[in-house]
Amino acid sequence: MAKSDGCDYFKRASTFWIVFVILGMGYYTCIVFAPQAIPFEQLGPFGSFCRHLVDNYAGIMYKGWWASWAIHVAEAYIALRVCSNKGISDAATRCLWVVQTFLFGFASLGLLIKYDPKRPKQH
Repeated sequence: MAKSDGCDYFKRASTFWIVFVILGMGYYTCIVFAPQAIPFEQLGPFGSFCRHLVDNYAGIMYKGWWASWAIHVAEAYIALRVCSNKGISDAATRCLWVVQTFLFGFASLGLLIKYDPKRPKQH
């Protein structure tokens, strides 16, 4: 097996975080843009809480939705900078890190930050 110098290091975020972020951001999107499509009464106390937020804080929820995506964009930019700092120079690998971090946020960025290119892997 060929040794890699770390310029193409990539690790996929865990399935748990991928599912959690997709469902969370999807639900938040529905609450902000299509609250009539959510059966709040069938969700128990969580549904009552979400209905309260929709009824009383719709403007803040809308701004929060944009803020959450702005944070994901900032994290993606940070991932690009961290790739540079850690010597990940392959363009396709950098693109994978940026896209994954944009979609899944710190679940991806945390993996990149933990990567230590100077420490050899123990097998």
